[in-house]
Amino acid sequence: MIDERGQATVELVGLLPLLLAVGFAVFSVLGAGAASEAAGAAAEAGAIALLQDRDPAAAARASLSGWPRRDIDIGVRDGAVTVRVVPHGPLPALDERLAATTTVHTGRAR
Repeated sequence: MIDERGQATVELVGLLPLLLAVGFAVFSVLGAGAASEAAGAAAEAGAIALLQDRDPAAAARASLSGWPRRDIDIGVRDGAVTVRVVPHGPLPALDERLAATTTVHTGRAR
């Protein structure tokens, strides 16, 4: 008979890199989703401020809490507010590729 002791350990060690890669991918996707939600909320807040003749960039920045405030680009042009948020995930090489951009048009030129 063949001794099979330790086979489960060897299989687990072989699967660890795959499990780690899947975990990183899941966290990256969750970060991208959070960035998309943050960009949408900030663009909407900026558009509302634009309609109320307030500073849309300040309103968009104020609507964000926590990490998105560091990596945000806000643009206002022709009655539209565009917000780009870069997520921070476990794989920094993917952060720029997973950035979320949202534009809200007010229908009113500034």
